[in-house]
Amino acid sequence: MSDDSGLWLLLAGPVGATALYWTLYRYYRNTDKSHGFERETKVEAQPVRGTDLKVDEVTGTQRRRINGDNVSDYRARVRRIRDESS
Repeated sequence: MSDDSGLWLLLAGPVGATALYWTLYRYYRNTDKSHGFERETKVEAQPVRGTDLKVDEVTGTQRRRINGDNVSDYRARVRRIRDESS
């Protein structure tokens, strides 16, 4: 038995570890399959319409949360109002 026959066994460890790492990385990251809404979706910007009305006034630290915050549902998108006249 020659000394070169065991060399493949020594190389199989790092090669196998690299292949396993790359396979798991691609499986869990899905970087080639994910959809970036902010980058890939075209939204036509329009001037902001509406009025500024003062609704409430909070002084000091009476409230710990803001009404309508999205802490529990941070993936919710902004709802757009459709203009019926156009």
